[in-house]
Amino acid sequence: MASWHEIEKDAPAFAQRVKALFDAGTNKTIATLRRDGSPRISATEAAFQDGELTFGMMADSMKLRDIRRDPRIAMHAPTIEPPTDNPESGPGDAKLSGVVVELPHPPDWPHGDGAGLFRIDIHEVALTYVGVPADHLVIESWHTGRGHTRRTRK
Repeated sequence: MASWHEIEKDAPAFAQRVKALFDAGTNKTIATLRRDGSPRISATEAAFQDGELTFGMMADSMKLRDIRRDPRIAMHAPTIEPPTDNPESGPGDAKLSGVVVELPHPPDWPHGDGAGLFRIDIHEVALTYVGVPADHLVIESWHTGRGHTRRTRK
């Protein structure tokens, strides 16, 4: 697993594009696993801080219970629609997955003791976008142990 800083070092242009998509809006979508193993999707706020992707959860939320029971997670950046007349100019779609690690609350933590603050040990990052010309899809990804790859799909 990796920190965001490691991905930036290994594939800077790719990391910059993915980070821009995550920074494009406040709310991200996360997927956690319920007690029975089925997925749960929820909204969360996340931000890059000091080379890590961090986010918090309110005390007693179902997603917090999920994370503390099974720390595997997937997170999707806000979706930005490409222009219909020029889809290849769109920024693409970004997501990542990994395992969350709970962090100590900072001294000025306003959310109480039961809330959670986390960072993600990243296992996989994916960026998908319309290629030029707009007759194919480009899939760039970064995986622990493999690094950055790029492929196309028609």
